[in-house]
Amino acid sequence: MQSYCFTLRPLSAFGTPLAGDTLFGQLCWTLRHQLGNDRLNTLLQGYTNSQPFMVVSDALPADHVPLPSVPSSLWQQNANAERKVLKKKKWLPTTALATPFAAWQTQAQSDADVTPHTERAQPHNTINRQTGTTGTTGEGQFAPYAMPQIWFHPDKQFNLHVVLDTARLSLAELTEALDAMGATGFGRDASLGLGKFERIGNAALTSWPVAATANSYLTLGPCAPQGLGFCAVRSSYQVVTRFGRHGDMAVQSGQPFKRPVLLAKAGSMFWPETLDPARLFIGQGLGGTANPVSIAMPETVQQGYAPVIAIHRAVEATA
Repeated sequence: MQSYCFTLRPLSAFGTPLAGDTLFGQLCWTLRHQLGNDRLNTLLQGYTNSQPFMVVSDALPADHVPLPSVPSSLWQQNANAERKVLKKKKWLPTTALATPFAAWQTQAQSDADVTPHTERAQPHNTINRQTGTTGTTGEGQFAPYAMPQIWFHPDKQFNLHVVLDTARLSLAELTEALDAMGATGFGRDASLGLGKFERIGNAALTSWPVAATANSYLTLGPCAPQGLGFCAVRSSYQVVTRFGRHGDMAVQSGQPFKRPVLLAKAGSMFWPETLDPARLFIGQGLGGTANPVSIAMPETVQQGYAPVIAIHRAVEATA
């Protein structure tokens, strides 16, 4: 497998965050339309048995990776720094990966620094098809409502890292699917013009600096690390519960909602018993007919894999 980096530029507001597992799901639907259902089923063979054909990261601010989620005691202490300011630091410049781990927090930046954006509430109305009107009392199922939208600065760019098995899906096929998704829109309210983006340039092979003493994996997207033998003491992460729902044609199935899935957020750090510096992803494929996450479509899979970087994580001092 090879790791590629795509550079994306938003062209509209977004209704859904550009999370790796959600991007993977919509890319699968796009591949189904472009290559056919039989080809998609072939690509998904072995997906829940540690044989993914692709693993998709979150869309990360260009030239940045998530700052690891670790205890604050591991960072270089700065007596003059305000705790609230430090907590907002979320993004580490890729150039800092070659510097000592303890200094990373001082080099990290906040959302406001690297991805300035505005969140707005977009009003909507639901039409009563019997009367041809919307609710006017502010109550009931036809009452006006608002949905959040995320607006990024038009000059901002994002990096999408994809670990790809080119023997099963070519880079050209993936690029075409990504372009199609950017043109039609990603996530919620794509039919209303949200979620559009464009690809800047061609995909580049990803190369990360790997320390000779690397002992942990830093994740670039949500993953499911359960039962994979990572050290429970020296691994650190934050969790998120995905209340997923089907997209595309499956929305009309009558049961669009999936079972909740617990994942570790991007920026998690996992300490394996033996680290393989050449490893490009960790995690596992969820769902499938043996352990379905969807009642409507038992064959549905959920990305529980994430691209990773091998890094040297500092260890707490012991008495």
